[in-house]
Amino acid sequence: MLKGKTAVVTGSTSGIGLGIARAAAAQGANVVINGFGDKDAIEKERAGIEKEFGVKALYSAADMTKPAEIAAMVTDAEKMFGSVDILVNNAGIQFVSPVEEFPVEKWDQIIAINLSSAFHGIRAAVPGMKKRKWGRIISTASAHSLVASPFKSAYIAAKHGIAGLTKTVALETATFGITCNCISPGYVWTPLVEKQIPDTMKARNMTEEQVKKDVLLAAQPTKEFVTVDQVASLAMYLCTDSAASITGANLSIDGGWTAA
Repeated sequence: MLKGKTAVVTGSTSGIGLGIARAAAAQGANVVINGFGDKDAIEKERAGIEKEFGVKALYSAADMTKPAEIAAMVTDAEKMFGSVDILVNNAGIQFVSPVEEFPVEKWDQIIAINLSSAFHGIRAAVPGMKKRKWGRIISTASAHSLVASPFKSAYIAAKHGIAGLTKTVALETATFGITCNCISPGYVWTPLVEKQIPDTMKARNMTEEQVKKDVLLAAQPTKEFVTVDQVASLAMYLCTDSAASITGANLSIDGGWTAA
């Protein structure tokens, strides 16, 4: 489906981003993965994508807090592969604190990585997409782009911002064969979420099952985690011609969380 196209996926050395990058590669796209982590583990993933799917994979260490590095990542991908056809803004971090105690540097970092990086990536990728009259821009938002929770002021502000940025870019690019959408997952079962469970069990004197059902999945009526593959499948659908009229949308995949 995506043979001959190139996908840049930020925050893709693990979790949702890696799942989307692998899904794009499975559809024949060359991919650029990005993020932090162990160098050997990242190289193993990069080389594995090439071997398993028969595509080219590039790793970019671009820092999502640095606009110049984000722009250079897009430029490098265009030089290596000839185009950036799909941009997936997935990089994100979290920090939890009462608003009056929220560290200013954490606010700035979360806004930079979770919101501003998407702007800088889109800004760099759109000219080429307009020239080719085809493009897919997909941002990972969150159920928190639609509803709030206490103590997550920066994260929720950023995710609401992603929803607004998505709508604006969709309107600006609507006549150029470009779509711009965001996906808003609830809790997704990733290594990062899995690692939180033992500490929560200890802090709250709960069993693993109690933590999953009564803490992490408290807001999800299905009481089931969203899977990485489910998010990646939705992202891939948005890249199809069948989804060409879906633009400016915020697509929930949250087990009914935001239906309440």
